[in-house]
Amino acid sequence: MTLTPARVPATGVRRLTTTLYGYSFLDDFVLLYPVYALLFADTGMSLWQISSLFALWSITGVVLEVPSGAWADTVSRRRLLWIGPLLTAVGFALWVIVPSYWAFAVGFILWGAGGALGSGALEALVYDELDRLGAAGRYAGVMGRARAARLLGTVSSIGLAAPVFARGGYAAVGAASFVACVLTAAVATRFPEHRVRPETGDDGGWATTLRTGLADVRGDRSVRGALLLVPAVAAVWGALDEYTPLLVRDIGVAEATVPYLIMLIWAGVTLGSLLTGPAERLGTTGLAALLAGSALALAVGAAARSLTGIALVSLAFAGFQLAEVLADVRLQHRIDESRRATLTSVASLGTELATVVTFAGYALLGTDAAHSTVFAVLAIPYLVTALALARSRAATARP
Repeated sequence: MTLTPARVPATGVRRLTTTLYGYSFLDDFVLLYPVYALLFADTGMSLWQISSLFALWSITGVVLEVPSGAWADTVSRRRLLWIGPLLTAVGFALWVIVPSYWAFAVGFILWGAGGALGSGALEALVYDELDRLGAAGRYAGVMGRARAARLLGTVSSIGLAAPVFARGGYAAVGAASFVACVLTAAVATRFPEHRVRPETGDDGGWATTLRTGLADVRGDRSVRGALLLVPAVAAVWGALDEYTPLLVRDIGVAEATVPYLIMLIWAGVTLGSLLTGPAERLGTTGLAALLAGSALALAVGAAARSLTGIALVSLAFAGFQLAEVLADVRLQHRIDESRRATLTSVASLGTELATVVTFAGYALLGTDAAHSTVFAVLAIPYLVTALALARSRAATARP
């Protein structure tokens, strides 16, 4: 029986959301974030070695993303959510205890594996628990606030990293990051989980789940469209975020001003996260308009090369963050509980692969063009996605 909003068990929803927000904040409260590249360089790593470490991190996520999602549909999702941060904690400990190329490599593998275990499992657990409580309609708002909590954790860790590093160096920020991971795992054990896991049968649990999940994608056009929409929305702006300091510096501000303008952009992303609840009513046409408007704001803002332009980029990123959560909501509404984590991980894999392609495209375009030009050009995929959504809506509405 579906409960009306007034009859939704408030205690159950409160426990779930409180745990989720705490988990999200702590999961990104990593003081090593702004200094780990410096750690690698100060240990004597060359630029080639540092780049190979980042590549190893990405490859680990790509390889494990979908199998871990299928695994999350056959075992306890809560268990995966507390195992993942502990793997990351071990990796961070290796970095500061025995700093060397191989320690950094093992740490990135553990970090990538930990992230893969949680990807898909978290969204699936939250959606199914809300659905059990008759509150699946709250998923968009809940996940939007969870992403805002993650952003707050990142910003807080960046703000604290400088004084902690000044007092205790890499050992101090490494210890703080280790403790944050352990606390994340402890909070994860508080997640409610009432899902009845399916029988695995004779021919293998997670492999069977993966095959049947991919069969759903091939056989159901609405599922396929919702799954493809996630990387189409998330990948480009997620990659561009890595280049925003270069874009900001190119407008001519002092180096010391760059972090403050980056904070302005992050404020826009946080705002987008918080608007997802009411924005769920936008529908397909509204989502297309949101993407088109954000793409135009990105192109105009980047090309302006001014403080006003950076404000427009912040507005664009707010729209993209909002659209990304809404795309996830559309996917969750269309997939079956027994394969929810699997297909969510497939969407995440698509996002990671598209992000790698975006990095390559940025490097190619940026060889002969300014950062502002590259940002403006990479707004085009969002206009294409908006047009595709508008056409699909028109085709659906046509008699």
